[in-house]
Amino acid sequence: MRTPWTLAAEPYDSPAAAALWRAYYTEVSDRWYALHQGHATDPAELERGIAAEAGEQLAPPHGQLIVGRYDGEPAGSAGVRLVDPVTAELTRVFVRKELRGTGGAPLLVAAAEDAARSLGAERVRLDTRGDLIEARTLYARLGYEETEPHNDDTYAEHWFSKRLAP
Repeated sequence: MRTPWTLAAEPYDSPAAAALWRAYYTEVSDRWYALHQGHATDPAELERGIAAEAGEQLAPPHGQLIVGRYDGEPAGSAGVRLVDPVTAELTRVFVRKELRGTGGAPLLVAAAEDAARSLGAERVRLDTRGDLIEARTLYARLGYEETEPHNDDTYAEHWFSKRLAP
Protein backbone atom coordinates (compact mmCIF):
# COMPACT_ATOMS: atom_id res chain seq x y z
CA MET A 1 0.00 0.00 0.00
CA ARG A 2 1.40 3.38 -1.03
CA THR A 3 1.57 6.15 1.54
CA PRO A 4 1.52 9.85 0.64
CA TRP A 5 4.35 10.30 3.19
CA THR A 6 8.00 10.37 2.10
CA LEU A 7 10.85 10.81 4.56
CA ALA A 8 14.42 11.92 4.08
CA ALA A 9 17.33 13.28 6.08
CA GLU A 10 17.66 16.99 5.50
CA PRO A 11 19.92 19.78 6.80
CA TYR A 12 18.44 21.47 9.88
CA ASP A 13 18.71 24.85 8.13
CA SER A 14 17.09 23.91 4.81
CA PRO A 15 14.07 26.08 3.91
CA ALA A 16 11.65 23.19 4.61
CA ALA A 17 13.27 22.33 7.95
CA ALA A 18 13.34 25.98 9.02
CA ALA A 19 9.65 26.44 8.15
CA LEU A 20 8.70 23.29 10.07
CA TRP A 21 10.78 24.42 13.09
CA ARG A 22 8.99 27.79 13.03
CA ALA A 23 5.57 26.10 12.89
CA TYR A 24 6.49 23.65 15.68
CA TYR A 25 7.99 26.25 17.99
CA THR A 26 5.11 28.67 17.43
CA GLU A 27 2.53 26.01 18.25
CA VAL A 28 4.15 24.72 21.44
CA SER A 29 5.04 28.21 22.64
CA ASP A 30 1.55 29.56 21.98
CA ARG A 31 0.02 26.53 23.72
CA TRP A 32 2.17 27.15 26.79
CA TYR A 33 1.38 30.85 26.92
CA ALA A 34 -2.34 30.26 26.35
CA LEU A 35 -2.40 27.73 29.20
CA HIS A 36 -0.29 29.72 31.67
CA GLN A 37 -0.80 33.36 30.70
CA GLY A 38 -3.96 33.47 28.59
CA HIS A 39 -2.37 34.88 25.43
CA ALA A 40 -0.17 33.95 22.47
CA THR A 41 3.60 34.31 22.57
CA ASP A 42 4.93 37.84 22.20
CA PRO A 43 6.26 38.06 18.60
CA ALA A 44 9.70 39.33 19.67
CA GLU A 45 10.04 36.52 22.21
CA LEU A 46 8.93 34.02 19.59
CA GLU A 47 11.67 35.18 17.22
CA ARG A 48 14.30 34.96 19.98
CA GLY A 49 13.22 31.42 20.84
CA ILE A 50 13.27 30.24 17.25
CA ALA A 51 16.71 31.75 16.66
CA ALA A 52 18.13 30.36 19.93
CA GLU A 53 17.36 26.77 18.92
CA ALA A 54 18.41 26.82 15.27
CA GLY A 55 19.21 23.10 15.29
CA GLU A 56 22.98 22.79 14.90
CA GLN A 57 22.88 19.79 17.25
CA LEU A 58 20.88 17.92 14.58
CA ALA A 59 23.71 18.02 12.06
CA PRO A 60 25.93 15.03 11.27
CA PRO A 61 28.09 13.48 12.56
CA HIS A 62 26.29 13.59 15.95
CA GLY A 63 22.73 14.30 14.88
CA GLN A 64 20.19 14.01 12.10
CA LEU A 65 16.95 15.72 11.13
CA ILE A 66 14.29 13.84 9.21
CA VAL A 67 11.77 15.84 7.18
CA GLY A 68 8.51 14.24 6.18
CA ARG A 69 6.63 15.33 3.12
CA TYR A 70 2.97 14.61 2.48
CA ASP A 71 2.20 14.49 -1.23
CA GLY A 72 5.51 16.27 -1.77
CA GLU A 73 4.88 19.17 0.64
CA PRO A 74 6.89 19.63 3.89
CA ALA A 75 4.60 18.28 6.58
CA GLY A 76 6.59 17.10 9.60
CA SER A 77 9.94 16.47 11.21
CA ALA A 78 11.80 14.46 13.82
CA GLY A 79 15.38 14.81 14.93
CA VAL A 80 17.93 12.95 17.00
CA ARG A 81 21.20 13.97 18.56
CA LEU A 82 23.71 11.94 20.49
CA VAL A 83 23.98 12.89 24.15
CA ASP A 84 26.60 10.22 24.80
CA PRO A 85 28.06 7.39 22.67
CA VAL A 86 25.04 5.09 23.18
CA THR A 87 22.16 7.49 23.91
CA ALA A 88 20.30 9.69 21.47
CA GLU A 89 17.71 12.32 22.27
CA LEU A 90 14.54 12.47 20.17
CA THR A 91 13.44 16.02 19.48
CA ARG A 92 11.37 18.19 17.15
CA VAL A 93 8.74 15.53 16.52
CA PHE A 94 6.08 17.53 14.72
CA VAL A 95 3.35 17.07 12.14
CA ARG A 96 1.43 20.02 10.75
CA LYS A 97 -1.94 20.25 12.45
CA GLU A 98 -4.01 19.62 9.32
CA LEU A 99 -2.13 16.36 8.64
CA ARG A 100 -2.30 14.81 12.09
CA GLY A 101 -3.93 11.41 12.03
CA THR A 102 -2.51 10.53 8.60
CA GLY A 103 0.21 8.24 9.96
CA GLY A 104 3.14 10.63 9.68
CA ALA A 105 4.21 10.80 13.32
CA PRO A 106 4.97 7.07 13.75
CA LEU A 107 6.84 7.08 10.43
CA LEU A 108 8.92 10.09 11.51
CA VAL A 109 9.74 8.57 14.90
CA ALA A 110 10.74 5.25 13.27
CA ALA A 111 13.01 7.09 10.83
CA ALA A 112 14.56 9.06 13.69
CA GLU A 113 15.16 5.81 15.59
CA ASP A 114 16.87 4.38 12.48
CA ALA A 115 19.03 7.52 12.33
CA ALA A 116 19.88 7.11 16.03
CA ARG A 117 20.96 3.50 15.39
CA SER A 118 23.17 4.65 12.51
CA LEU A 119 24.81 7.12 14.92
CA GLY A 120 25.59 4.23 17.29
CA ALA A 121 22.79 4.76 19.79
CA GLU A 122 21.37 1.83 21.72
CA ARG A 123 18.59 3.83 23.35
CA VAL A 124 16.58 6.96 22.74
CA ARG A 125 15.28 9.33 25.36
CA LEU A 126 13.11 12.43 25.25
CA ASP A 127 11.23 14.88 27.39
CA THR A 128 7.92 16.61 26.88
CA ARG A 129 5.41 18.79 28.66
CA GLY A 130 2.28 17.73 30.49
CA ASP A 131 -0.04 19.67 28.17
CA LEU A 132 1.30 17.88 25.09
CA ILE A 133 -0.99 14.91 25.67
CA GLU A 134 -0.88 13.84 22.01
CA ALA A 135 2.91 13.51 22.19
CA ARG A 136 2.83 11.48 25.41
CA THR A 137 0.19 9.18 23.93
CA LEU A 138 2.24 8.71 20.76
CA TYR A 139 5.44 7.87 22.63
CA ALA A 140 3.69 5.34 24.88
CA ARG A 141 2.06 3.71 21.84
CA LEU A 142 5.49 3.43 20.16
CA GLY A 143 7.05 1.61 23.11
CA TYR A 144 8.60 4.49 25.04
CA GLU A 145 8.45 4.09 28.80
CA GLU A 146 8.14 6.98 31.22
CA THR A 147 11.31 7.35 33.32
CA GLU A 148 12.82 9.48 36.02
CA PRO A 149 13.99 12.94 34.88
CA HIS A 150 17.19 12.95 32.84
CA ASN A 151 17.52 16.73 32.61
CA ASP A 152 16.41 19.90 34.37
CA ASP A 153 14.79 21.61 31.39
CA THR A 154 12.37 24.25 32.66
CA TYR A 155 9.53 23.00 30.47
CA ALA A 156 10.11 19.24 30.81
CA GLU A 157 7.46 17.49 32.88
CA HIS A 158 7.60 13.94 31.49
CA TRP A 159 10.65 11.91 30.46
CA PHE A 160 10.66 8.81 28.26
CA SER A 161 13.19 6.24 27.11
CA LYS A 162 13.25 3.33 24.69
CA ARG A 163 15.90 0.69 24.08
CA LEU A 164 16.55 0.30 20.36
CA ALA A 165 16.55 -3.15 18.84
CA PRO A 166 19.71 -3.78 16.79
